[in-house]
Amino acid sequence: MTNEEVTQLVNKYSDLVLEKGGIDNELYLKYEVKRGLRDVSGKGVLVGLTEISEIISYIIEDGDYVPCEGKLYYRGINIEKIVQGFLDEGRFGFEETCFLLLFGHLPNKQEFDEFFGLLEHCTSLPDSFLRGTIMDAPSKDMMNSLAKSVLTLYAYDDNPDDISVVNVIRQSANLIAQFPLLAIYGYQSYAHSHCGQSLVIHPPMKGLSIAENLLYMLRPDSKYSQLEARILDIALVLHAEHGGGNNSTFTTHVVSSSHTDTYSAIAAALGSLKGPRHGGANIKVMQMFRDMQEKIKDWNDDEEITAHLEKLLNKEAFDRSGLIYGMGHAVYSLSDPRALIFKRFVEELANEKNRQKEYLLYSKVENLAPQVIGKLRKIYKGVSANVDFYSGFVYSMLDLPEELYTPLFAVARVSGWCAHRIEELVNAGKIIRPAYKSVSKQKPYTPLKDRG
Repeated sequence: MTNEEVTQLVNKYSDLVLEKGGIDNELYLKYEVKRGLRDVSGKGVLVGLTEISEIISYIIEDGDYVPCEGKLYYRGINIEKIVQGFLDEGRFGFEETCFLLLFGHLPNKQEFDEFFGLLEHCTSLPDSFLRGTIMDAPSKDMMNSLAKSVLTLYAYDDNPDDISVVNVIRQSANLIAQFPLLAIYGYQSYAHSHCGQSLVIHPPMKGLSIAENLLYMLRPDSKYSQLEARILDIALVLHAEHGGGNNSTFTTHVVSSSHTDTYSAIAAALGSLKGPRHGGANIKVMQMFRDMQEKIKDWNDDEEITAHLEKLLNKEAFDRSGLIYGMGHAVYSLSDPRALIFKRFVEELANEKNRQKEYLLYSKVENLAPQVIGKLRKIYKGVSANVDFYSGFVYSMLDLPEELYTPLFAVARVSGWCAHRIEELVNAGKIIRPAYKSVSKQKPYTPLKDRG
């Protein structure tokens, strides 16, 4: 069979699938199916319990759900207090955040030093791994490169299938420490093989935080400012965890409930995070703003900006999806606390990078978009900027390549994934298996000779 014949067959069978169409939406209503495990207001179906983090987006008054300013708690501690705490002390915060998520409390000085030393010890890759796995046939997609690397690490683990807590904690520390290397080296190999750039591989520097080492390893001259490292560290903290119901963390719970190995569970989470509806959203925000900057002549004209936002919602601009990327969230309504924290530092970085004009456009869109959405769409809760609205802009000001935006999300979130995997295993729950109702009609079997 020729390649052309294969293509024709695939097209033929694709047409068969498309002709059948999808399931009638009325059936979902008839059987009260909560699509996306959410009700019509966006509230998630309760499927589990967790002690790792809590998201608050509404309060209950007289039996009614009333939207409120969003709050995010890691192990019961307000994320705003966590960030302000390490900033007041002039420290980086991601490492202690990882400790908090994994072990349930903020580390004291001795515990912090021990954990930092553990991560530093684990910040290396097996012999020949860089050349044999990462540099061999480098992927054009960094998330696929990460997943391949994680699955390959299974082969280098002397005890990969042991799901005891002590072994999974060992594996978790290794993965948290190794993810920055897997992401940066994966990108360097891609840039060299597919973009013709010089291959620059820096080993991590002892004594540096994970945020500092990310910049140190990525940049050819290894130079960065303290403001750059501080803001990247905050980004890692804000992306480290977001409840058990987000798509990639729920994937971790589902896969871990089958008692598979840690590497398979984390690879599955990476596959979820790769999707543009999840971890890839900030790239869409960046692309949307680039298009907006070309189409809008006066970035200070509220009326012109409003008209463009209406075009976006009416599927007349950018990718014609009908979305204003970065606005709205599956859980938050009036505000996303992560976006509010991030915004405090975005203006400072924009001033350092001489990109104040772009920052002002972001601010105007953030203020105008909820009004436009409220006018043109029926919404069941408030709408506000989410963390993706500003994170892509921050990464671009840090001169991070777009290919690394979602992998950096994974560098942060792997700590949350590991915490939830441990929680799933410790609680020894049932294998997660929700129900799907079949709506197909039963048909008799027809022998091959009698089929038309």
